[in-house]
Amino acid sequence: MDISPSRPTRRSLLAGLVAAGLVLPLAATPTAAATPAGSGRAANTGGTGPVGFALPEPTGWHGVGTTELHLVDHDRQDPWVADRVRELVVSVWYPTRARTGPRAPWLPPGAAAVVDQANAGQLGLSPGRIDYGSATHGLVGVPAETRAGGWPVVLYSPGAEQTRADGTSMVEELVSRGYVVVTVDHPHEARAVEFPGGRVELGALPPSSPDVLRTMIATRVADTRFVLDQLTVLAGGGNPDAQRRALPAGLGRALNLSSVGMFGHSAGGFTAAETMLVDDRIDAGVDLDGSMMYSRSAGLYGEVATRGLDRPFLLMGAGSHSHLNPDQADPSWPEFWRNQRGWKLDLNIAEGEHFSYTDYQAILPRLAERLDIPEERITPVIGTVNRDRIVASQRAYLTAFFDQHLRGLPQRLLTGPSPAHPDVTFVS
Repeated sequence: MDISPSRPTRRSLLAGLVAAGLVLPLAATPTAAATPAGSGRAANTGGTGPVGFALPEPTGWHGVGTTELHLVDHDRQDPWVADRVRELVVSVWYPTRARTGPRAPWLPPGAAAVVDQANAGQLGLSPGRIDYGSATHGLVGVPAETRAGGWPVVLYSPGAEQTRADGTSMVEELVSRGYVVVTVDHPHEARAVEFPGGRVELGALPPSSPDVLRTMIATRVADTRFVLDQLTVLAGGGNPDAQRRALPAGLGRALNLSSVGMFGHSAGGFTAAETMLVDDRIDAGVDLDGSMMYSRSAGLYGEVATRGLDRPFLLMGAGSHSHLNPDQADPSWPEFWRNQRGWKLDLNIAEGEHFSYTDYQAILPRLAERLDIPEERITPVIGTVNRDRIVASQRAYLTAFFDQHLRGLPQRLLTGPSPAHPDVTFVS
């Protein structure tokens, strides 16, 4: 992940890609020779080594298990690297009764090294100061908690060039509330994806253009549909992992693929919407501050913006990003709002920023305190919104949305403003 801000202030979007909401990072891609930055250990609390971080505790009643799958689509060529079939790495996060076990790192060592190099300059730090391999709450490989019919399944897609680790705090919360969540990396677009055995594949995107962005979103849509296919194999008792690594006990039986949602940040939100347009296996979706267009200057909208959807969809924006969008920096949300036929809601965090919808909203303030990172380097990334309260609010609205539309449980939280969440505005 690169935390280059999506816009210079909360009142405008950057030109070009950022105006399209895809937010390709601005920092130069580091080399694969970067020194590993972490190893999945718990947060470092002192000393001269790298400083770790702890994500907020999940608040639900289920433990959090996780496992990794290496998936290979032999029927599809990789669009970014010649003569390669398309490979993916995903994490499956699932409810468990286990409470102890090895904890998954936020990023594995090779990918952590690349992210460390990309983020260091943005934060005014030298590489190696932050442990991006800090432990999550996910217990690796523990047995899945099963129940009759399985748990609803939610997919997560990160922003352009970002990693599937970005939304871990929201993912862990959903799992603790009784969901299986599958997080997807998009190799050769993402800044770094680490495969089994430590192989790290770096980003290989051509220079930005509307055609490149179309290919990027189309590739992400195809990735998502392939993941759904492989989850069907898993639910049927098969093992889709390319290395046939052992699966956690009960994992396939934990999936309820008749109840599937998807959410994503930035380009991942665009991906969720475009995938829903062509794949009715996804019942409800969420876009976290991501535009639905390829070029503002040329007026090139995504197909979903001009056609809308017949299923529930939630928009969650930061700053001035909403379907009203008074500065018209991103007209795709008003276009989508006009054409959306299913249930819809637009929520806004006025004092947030683009990366408020990632784990950086939770971890940057703590890292800033311990590493003396100046405030002016933090606010363009996560804004000035209350930094404790907003994480709980995002988790609450995301869970409420999926509870209502995947479980059929009406949620008062979605009917109007709540005094418990004063930073969130209902846009009408």
